[in-house]
Amino acid sequence: MSKRRWTRWGIAAGVALALVVLTVLAGCGASNSNASTAGPNTGASSNSSTDQSVYGPAATAGTGQSSTSGPQYLIKTLAVSMTFSDTRATATDLQHWIAATDPRSSSAGVTYQEQATNRYQITMTFSVAASAYPQVFSYLAGYAQTHHGTLNNLHESVQDVSNDYVDTTSRLKNLHTEQDRLLALLSQAKSLSDTLAIEQRLTDVEGQIEQIEAHLNALNGQTTYYMVTITLMPFYTAAPDSPSAPWNPGQTFHDALTAALGFGQGLVSVLIWLATFAIYVIPVVVIFLLVRRWRRARAAERPAPAIAPAVASAAAPSPPAAVSQPPSPPTS
Repeated sequence: MSKRRWTRWGIAAGVALALVVLTVLAGCGASNSNASTAGPNTGASSNSSTDQSVYGPAATAGTGQSSTSGPQYLIKTLAVSMTFSDTRATATDLQHWIAATDPRSSSAGVTYQEQATNRYQITMTFSVAASAYPQVFSYLAGYAQTHHGTLNNLHESVQDVSNDYVDTTSRLKNLHTEQDRLLALLSQAKSLSDTLAIEQRLTDVEGQIEQIEAHLNALNGQTTYYMVTITLMPFYTAAPDSPSAPWNPGQTFHDALTAALGFGQGLVSVLIWLATFAIYVIPVVVIFLLVRRWRRARAAERPAPAIAPAVASAAAPSPPAAVSQPPSPPTS
């Protein structure tokens, strides 16, 4: 009886120990599962774009960057607007400095727009290497303050394309593997239908490889060289209003005499024009006078119409007409 009791206690203890071990193992498994699930999410990099507007020399080159566990591929663009009294000298100085600081940099264009007499708005665009970009950023951020100018705006745009770069590289690798496999199958194809099908698929794969390589090359260029645009604005100073001069009789007489001389010169000029064009006007006037004289001579030579008797009869008095009187009544 005692032996059976100890056997039961041993079985119960073994079962309890097994349950404890299973519970501990389940907890460790859940912890490892949570850790493995959280790891890729925290470490994965996503394509993101941030735009930052920074003013003054306090700006830093790291503005807008995000940290990832793996290699990071960023596309950055910088736009700087400054105001100077002599924009042409400033543009020449900046061009020389960028060329000396980054020998691999290149100019993407320069535009001059005249805003006033000898005052130009200048826009310059440069492509600078990513390794030299932090130095260029810091120099441009403090350039206006150290060269007697004004920093109007400094805007940096940062785009993280790490995911796109890694995904494109992986797709290109897979396509190359598939290309090699299709080439091996093509060399072993025995029927015409199999050969045509493999060649069609191989053509599609090669087209995809070309597109992905072009996209990857563009990403390499954008992540290796950053675009920097510099706009230089000229200072505008308003001209002071000149005070009105007091009344001066001598100046007034001089102005009136100048006006009179100008009027006389104009009148003489008109007479000269008329005298010059008289060679056309005089013959016309002479012909007009001759025609008029000839008409008057012909009118004088015509005989006068016989209208005297009618005038005389009209002038003679006519005898009075007899007036009939009514008969007088008889007298009684």
